[in-house]
Amino acid sequence: MRIHIIACGGAVMHNLTIALFLAGHQITGSDDEIYNPAKDRLDQYGLLPTPGWFPEKLTKEIDLVIIGMHAKKDNPEIAKANELGLKSVSYPEYIAQHAVNKKRAVVAGSHGKTTTTSMIMHVLKECSVDYDYLVGAPLEGFDLMIRLSDAPLMIIEGDEYLSAPTDPRPKIFHYKPQLTVITGIAWDHINVFPTFDEYTGVFKTYLENLPVGAKAFYYDGDRDLNKVVSSVKTLPIECIPYHAYPNSIKNGTAYLTFNHKEYALEVFGDHNLQNAQAAINICKELGIDEEAILKALQTFKGASKRLQALSIKDDSKIYLDFAHAPSKVKATVKAIKAQFPGFKLITLLELHTFSSLNKNFIPQYAHSLDPADEAVVFFNKHTLEIKGMPDLDPSYIKEQFGRQDLHVLTENDQLISYLDTIHKKNTVVLFMTSGTFNGVNIKEWATTMEEKPRDEPHN
Repeated sequence: MRIHIIACGGAVMHNLTIALFLAGHQITGSDDEIYNPAKDRLDQYGLLPTPGWFPEKLTKEIDLVIIGMHAKKDNPEIAKANELGLKSVSYPEYIAQHAVNKKRAVVAGSHGKTTTTSMIMHVLKECSVDYDYLVGAPLEGFDLMIRLSDAPLMIIEGDEYLSAPTDPRPKIFHYKPQLTVITGIAWDHINVFPTFDEYTGVFKTYLENLPVGAKAFYYDGDRDLNKVVSSVKTLPIECIPYHAYPNSIKNGTAYLTFNHKEYALEVFGDHNLQNAQAAINICKELGIDEEAILKALQTFKGASKRLQALSIKDDSKIYLDFAHAPSKVKATVKAIKAQFPGFKLITLLELHTFSSLNKNFIPQYAHSLDPADEAVVFFNKHTLEIKGMPDLDPSYIKEQFGRQDLHVLTENDQLISYLDTIHKKNTVVLFMTSGTFNGVNIKEWATTMEEKPRDEPHN
């Protein structure tokens, strides 16, 4: 097929572009801005377009147009595709079409999706199962975040955000899986779901539209998720609760217990023990023996930016995590504090998304950083300008987080100066963001910064 991809530079979209190329399709693409790693990876395959939108790329010879969320409704290429009557779909709609004759397992929920999906993928790979996949972060041992083949099974990380500017349906509505997990519900994406009821309604509708006979596993420790599930119990699907897998903690390592044997994990935290149980449920439904699942999970190292270790020494630990929504921040900070109780904990959270920068949403972060001995919130004023959002008062952020000792930083040089004051000895430093801290190279700081006497940081 000849396929044109509008907005091909995003994290998932550039992986889809490459996956389609490797599947033998003729691919063209467009985007107005493409950054690394997408830029270099597209260039590697000869797929990097000149920045900008070029309606002349659209001709009647194109069989399919796939539209990414980064494009706007008034995109000139979308208009040209409509003018020519070309078949156009959002990327989740394309994934659903690709997988329509496959067994489909979807991991949904407000948090833990990527880790749970990654656990399932890791187990299946270790057990030599052939499958396609879509996951939201790079994984060790996988070249791409998407695989498209003739495999009979597809594992999908199911995002509840909108599909495309031309397709306002949540992505998970497209997939209609026979197996699914909902890890939990915590309000997010306030720019498209302005109330909590509208947000939870997405998951209710998702369950209501699963195929007859589908199995839906849900975390029973989530009160709001339990309410959603209870409202759809009359449907011809099976809703099965789960909680954390039987475990023990010894010297900071989590062990899963099965048939009087213990299986050590490389990941930690209550949320990851819950994720492990969710992954085990799906893998068992796919015919994998429980002991084989547990053996495979012992070598699971996690997904990129999901409690990713940047530097680990006996007397200092530095982690980077994708946590940005309030529930994710709370779970990650709690997990780190519990894992290293004898260490000082310094947390640095970047507010980067529409929701996290929305004055009406920020109160959701109340007390999320309380376990930290020292806490920083960073946001960049230019990001607010790009998103067309009003400036934020640091005093308001302190008040809503419930910490008057919170350090609120808004410029790169402030953040760099703060990092220079950190004395790493007997300290855990936790960075949390869905962005890049406005380009500040925290990975380089984590691996090369020399120990310095601790000075008082500047607010």
